[in-house]
Amino acid sequence: MGDPCTFAHTRCHPGPNRDSRLPSGLAPVAATDADHALRRELYFFTLYRLLEAALLALLVFGPAQVLIRAPTLPLLARGVVLGYMLAAMLLFVSGRRGDLHTQALIGIIVDLAAGILALHALPAAGTGIALMLVFNVGAAALLLRMRYGLGMAAVAVALILGEYALSEYAGGSERVVGEPAMFALGFMAIATLTSLLGREMRASSDLAERRGAEAANYAEINELIIRRMRTGVLLVDGEGRLRLANEAAMLLLGDPGEHSEHSHRNLAIASPELARRLGRWRADAIPDETPLQMAADQPEVVPRFTRLLAGSDQTLIFLDDTSLVSRRAESITLAALGRFSASLAHEIRNPLAAISYAVQLLEESRDIAVADRRLLEIVRQQGTRMNGIVENVLGMARREPAKPEHVELVGFNRQFVDEYNSSHPIELDSLRATSTQPRIAALVDPRQLHQALTVLVHNALTYGRMPGEPARVTVHAYLDANAVPVIDVLDRGPGIPESVAARLFRPFFTTSSHGTGLGLYIARELCRANQASLDYVPMPGGGGCFRIHLSGTNAMLPA
Repeated sequence: MGDPCTFAHTRCHPGPNRDSRLPSGLAPVAATDADHALRRELYFFTLYRLLEAALLALLVFGPAQVLIRAPTLPLLARGVVLGYMLAAMLLFVSGRRGDLHTQALIGIIVDLAAGILALHALPAAGTGIALMLVFNVGAAALLLRMRYGLGMAAVAVALILGEYALSEYAGGSERVVGEPAMFALGFMAIATLTSLLGREMRASSDLAERRGAEAANYAEINELIIRRMRTGVLLVDGEGRLRLANEAAMLLLGDPGEHSEHSHRNLAIASPELARRLGRWRADAIPDETPLQMAADQPEVVPRFTRLLAGSDQTLIFLDDTSLVSRRAESITLAALGRFSASLAHEIRNPLAAISYAVQLLEESRDIAVADRRLLEIVRQQGTRMNGIVENVLGMARREPAKPEHVELVGFNRQFVDEYNSSHPIELDSLRATSTQPRIAALVDPRQLHQALTVLVHNALTYGRMPGEPARVTVHAYLDANAVPVIDVLDRGPGIPESVAARLFRPFFTTSSHGTGLGLYIARELCRANQASLDYVPMPGGGGCFRIHLSGTNAMLPA
């Protein structure tokens, strides 16, 4: 089986002559294999024709003529035998080329013509010649379509009866009339049976070809599915050698450049801990489902073991990525939380509006003491904060699907900064747009990108500043080393501690008493809806950076 890399990068790729389309577009069944089978039958038929010609030549020219009476028409006999021998050799040579049905049709015409003439010239060997023609008629009916096969049988019947009538007219035949009649009946019977047999054989061959092509396509599909699975799959033999591995498994084992070819063939070298667990499972049949990190910078996995076949020493190892399970569980939880929060937010808005309206009325009253007005201000501020939380929750719950468009990022960033500066008074702070290219094309929903950038810029202006200094925020667009469009929101603040950065994008997580903890979470979800990513990148010289990797204009639209 060889190197697992072969399976991951070559074996699962459809070869140049293999069709890997999905079942709705299965590869058409080629008739080449069926033709090869019939051409093989035609090859044996041409060999039999050479044998017939050799037997006739032996009767006419060889010592075998002493066993029968001399030909009644010697010149005709010699001419027929020589012509038949030449035709048989030509048909044998050309039988591997040209149209199969044409070859078979020409062959049976030559056989009938030579056979009837030989029968007329050698009446003593007439019975044997007629018997040989029975096989020729049957073989032609097998190779030809049914109407042609029966047509050739009818021609053979007409010729043998015509030859008998001619012999009777010329001077009397030594054969009785029942003999050509029985041969005629035999020709029709054998032609009918072999035609039916040939039709069934061709139908079975076509069916087998279709089933084989479908099986080959499904095998390709299965290999492609296994190769693209997010779950790692390894096949290990009894000696701990890796026989097969899909792409996910190779990635979890680490970069192939870090190991020699031998190490990737041996599980004990590629992953000692996994080899230890496999050995324990084989010995005690007790699986260890503790999460395992097989290589640096790779997620933890839970290995599962199963035998390839009953009694086999080969073992299939499935490596389940725990991060995928966690994200799926988190997604389900957040979906349920979003529905619950949306219904709860609607119920909160009405009393919250009443409280805010009552506070406004109280603030207009002259009977409120100065000390109490400070309490009203606190109520108003917290009401405003509560209203912001409600708005964020409702926006998260009713977020519409992304509608990606072709966007020119440099102009978009400039327009965004101008709009933000005009609608948000930032006083001494500064916000500017920069770029390393004059034009950058991306595929994104501009409305949702605007919303995500608003959150990031607001956070940068609020928290990305050194004490006593104005904030300096830059929205920078560029293409990375892989020509992927990127937007960085940079600030010159103190940065974010590593312990806090790990929880930045969790819903309702905030380090501020005035924050809702939903802004960054919503911004990341908006990016994910556009096939983009949002991450926090600490800056070596100080400050923070929120980086958005967008899709290029050649990326596929989400389904």
